[in-house]
Amino acid sequence: MRIRDALLARPLGFGTAPLGNMFRNIPEQEALATVDAAWNAGTRFFDTAPFYGAGLAEIRLGKVLARHPRAGYVLSTKVGRLILDEIEDPAARDQGEKGDVFAHGLPNKIVPDYSADGTKRSIEDSLKRLGVDRIDFVWVHDIAQDFYGDRWLAMFESARTGAFPVLDKLRDEGVIKGWGLGVNKVEPVELLLELSEPKPDATLLAGRYTLLDHERALQRLMPEAQRKKVDIVIGGPYSSGVLAGGAHFEYGPVPPAIAAKVGKIKALCAKYAIPVKAAAVQFSLAHPASAAVIPGASRPDRILEDHAALNTKIPDDFWHDLRKAELVAPNAPLPIDR
Repeated sequence: MRIRDALLARPLGFGTAPLGNMFRNIPEQEALATVDAAWNAGTRFFDTAPFYGAGLAEIRLGKVLARHPRAGYVLSTKVGRLILDEIEDPAARDQGEKGDVFAHGLPNKIVPDYSADGTKRSIEDSLKRLGVDRIDFVWVHDIAQDFYGDRWLAMFESARTGAFPVLDKLRDEGVIKGWGLGVNKVEPVELLLELSEPKPDATLLAGRYTLLDHERALQRLMPEAQRKKVDIVIGGPYSSGVLAGGAHFEYGPVPPAIAAKVGKIKALCAKYAIPVKAAAVQFSLAHPASAAVIPGASRPDRILEDHAALNTKIPDDFWHDLRKAELVAPNAPLPIDR
């Protein structure tokens, strides 16, 4: 099933990575209040993963969703990493380019496993942590260079022969509604779309179709996804926070060139008295291949800002000026192009 056909509300979802104590130790009540704020604001699409704090995000999300009818929301999680009872030092984990992003998460050992058996076990474990009887969409997580370096193609092949067929069968049997990848890089999705079998339904692409980084995705991925009717869920529309006033880009320090571009975008937004978040969210959704956008948040007020961003009326002249200033690729679809 296409995810755009499964959504129960607007295309704004909630990415729960921050609930896994991303970058900081988030108090339990603050995390739960953030999920409550999302629900109360009308969010009905929630995305999570075992990797987020070694199960912490799934556990916290499940505590709040337990108060609501299961038929009242769409839920996605990921496979590819198993969370064990064995304890390890979170700060000592090798997360490739992502460093110690979840250094404050639970200390349970995280083991990569893209096999068929590992995929089935991961889903079973997620069901228990979330406290639900089913998951709607399942993403194969992080089979890309940012986590595995030169080994990423071997990890992709492991998933192709393991996770992909399992998820395809679960979709065909009606156990899940659909599956795809959950990655921060364009290349694995391009490779997935080239396969004749099995057939994905959607893919979560984080950070690669934003105001600050979209040129590579526009070359092949977005047009091919649109042609093959594989929906793209946009994760990280604020580029790890820098477009929302944060201090991170790509989970690390903000490079000078990016800071300069952010400054220009902010100045243009100020000229038209619109929030930067509004420009970021509405840009990511403007491509016909985009089905939803799932910014992350760890505070209730951030959730309210996200919903306000989606509802903001942006003057057409803003988009014309954005394109004229070459702050977006000339072939990037904008809301004025619809």
